[in-house]
Amino acid sequence: LREVCGNAPAIALTATATKPVRDDILAELGLRRPNVFISSFNRPNLTYSVKQKDRALDSLLASLATHRGESVIIYCTSRKATEDMARTLVGQGFKAEAYHAGLGAESRRAVQDRFIRDETPIVVATIAFGMGIDKPDVRLVVHYDLPKNLEGYYQETGRAGRDGMPSECVLFYSHADKAKQEYFLGQTEDAEERERGRQRLEQMVAFCRLRTCRRKFVLEYLGEEWQEQSCDGCDVCLTPQESYDATEIAQKVLSAVIRTGESFGPAYVIRVLRGSKDKRIEEYGHNKLSVFGIARDHSRNALHQMVDALTDEGLLAGSGGQFPTLGVTPRGREFLKNQETLTIARPVHRQEEAFRSEEASESRGVETHDVGLYNNLAALRKEIADERGVPAFMIFSNKSLQDMARKWPSSIAEFSGISGVGRAKLEDLGRRFLDTINGYVQEHGRPEVAPSDQQPAAVSLAPRAASQSFLETGRIISAGASLEEAAEARGIAIDTIVGHLERLVETGEDLEWAHLLPQGEHRAEIESAFEAMGDGLLRPVWEELDGIYSYPELRLARLARREGANPVAAP
Repeated sequence: LREVCGNAPAIALTATATKPVRDDILAELGLRRPNVFISSFNRPNLTYSVKQKDRALDSLLASLATHRGESVIIYCTSRKATEDMARTLVGQGFKAEAYHAGLGAESRRAVQDRFIRDETPIVVATIAFGMGIDKPDVRLVVHYDLPKNLEGYYQETGRAGRDGMPSECVLFYSHADKAKQEYFLGQTEDAEERERGRQRLEQMVAFCRLRTCRRKFVLEYLGEEWQEQSCDGCDVCLTPQESYDATEIAQKVLSAVIRTGESFGPAYVIRVLRGSKDKRIEEYGHNKLSVFGIARDHSRNALHQMVDALTDEGLLAGSGGQFPTLGVTPRGREFLKNQETLTIARPVHRQEEAFRSEEASESRGVETHDVGLYNNLAALRKEIADERGVPAFMIFSNKSLQDMARKWPSSIAEFSGISGVGRAKLEDLGRRFLDTINGYVQEHGRPEVAPSDQQPAAVSLAPRAASQSFLETGRIISAGASLEEAAEARGIAIDTIVGHLERLVETGEDLEWAHLLPQGEHRAEIESAFEAMGDGLLRPVWEELDGIYSYPELRLARLARREGANPVAAP
C-alpha cells in the first residue's frame, strides 16, 4: 500500500511497543524522516500484583467478591479453560460468560454487547477479547494463565481503568504454566522465531519472579526510565517484606542439584527433594541419594520459589534452551564450602488477602464515597442507559457517580460542580439524579460533615439559550405534537424531549401536555405498578409491567403522578 500511494502522507500508530518493534515499524513501512511521538507507558491508576497459582481459585473468588458488580475481564489461554472457568464462576454465584474465537460471530457480538451494557459483569476470555472494546470502567483484569510476553500482558492490562479510576491487574503464576508455554514454543518450526519466543517468555517469567518494583521493570523493558524508589502501585511496593534465614533449605537445594549431576531441570530436582516415586528417579538411582525426600515438608511452589531466589542470588544458574538444566555456580560452591548463611526477603503473609485494590487506592489519596448512594445512582444510570440503548458509561462515568456519592449535591447549582457534568448533562440528567440523591437523603439522612468543602459555582440550570430551547420544545408539544414529532422537529432524542418537559412542568411553565399521557386502563395499570414498586426508579416498574410500556411513557406518568397533573382531562 505504501508503494502504491507513493508520496501520500502516512501515519503509523501502536499502543504498546518496545524500541526494536518501533524501529521495525519505521523500517518496514519505509517512512522517510518521520516525526516520532512516544507518550508515557505509565498507568498510575493501575495496581499490579502477581500471585502464586496455589489455591488460585480461592484467591480469584476473593478478588471478584471485592469487585462484585463491577466490570471484570479474566484471560485464560484456551477456549476450554474459558468455558470451564465461566461455569465455575456461575456456580459460585457470579454472572459470567465465556468469549473465544470458537464461538460464532453473533454469539461473540452478543457477549461483548452484554459486557459493554453492564448486563454481564465478568467475561472469561482468550486474548481474542478486548481489542476493539473501549469500555472505560473495567475495574479488574485477571491473567489466570501465564501470558507469552510482556508486551501482550501490558496491552491486556491496559484495558483496565481507562477512565483514570483505580483498577487492579492480577496475574497468577506457576512453573507449570511456564513449562506449558515452553512446550508450545517447542512446536514452532522456525528456529529464530522459537528463540525469540523463548527470550520473551523469560522476560515474562522474570517479571513474575521480581522482588523489586514491577512497574519499574515493565516500563524500563518498554524503554521508559523510572526513577522512583517505590511506585505505590504493585504488590512488591505495597506489601511489607520480612527477612528470614534460608540457609538450611538453600543448602538442601544446592546439594540436590550437585548430587543429581547438574543434568536436570528444576522440576526433576524438586521431585527428588520431595521424595517422589517417579520411575525416572528410580531408574537413575536418585531415590538412594541422601538428598532424596529431605524437603518433604516444603510445597512444590515453595521449592520453585527457592530455586528462583537462589538463581537471583547468583548461587544457581540455568542452562537455557528447550530443555534447561540447573547448575551450581562457583559462588554457590563457595557458599556450601564455607558454610555461609543466607538471608532472603519475602512478603509478610496475612490472614486476609495480602493485596487489596482499596488499600492501593487509599495509599494514593483516593477519596471514599457512600457505597449505598453510589449503588442507587448506578442503578439509575443503568435504567437510563437501557432506556436509550447505550452503554452505561455514556450516561455518567463511575468517577462522576463516586463524586455525587461523595459530595451529596442537593440542588442544580451544586450538581453542576460534579466531575463530568457539563451543560448538556446538567439539563438532560441533573433532575433525575438529584431526585435519587435527595430520596436517599430522606431515607438515610445527610452526613453531619459535608464530604467536600468545595463550593460549587452558582449555575442556573437554564440560562437564556437553554430556556429558549426548553420553551421551543414546550411550544411544539402544546401545539399537539407527539414525542416522536417533537423530537424530529427539534432534531434531538425523545429522552431529551421528556427531560425538557420535566423541567418545564417543575418550574410551573404553562404547558399543554396531557395528550402525551397514557389513558384509561393503561393509566390505571401504570399507577398500580407505581403504587407497588414506588416511583424512585423506573426499572422495577418497567419490569413489573413486563416491559409493555416504554421508559418515556413511564417517565411522563411519573411526572404527572408527582406534579398532580390530570392525565385524563384534555388540555
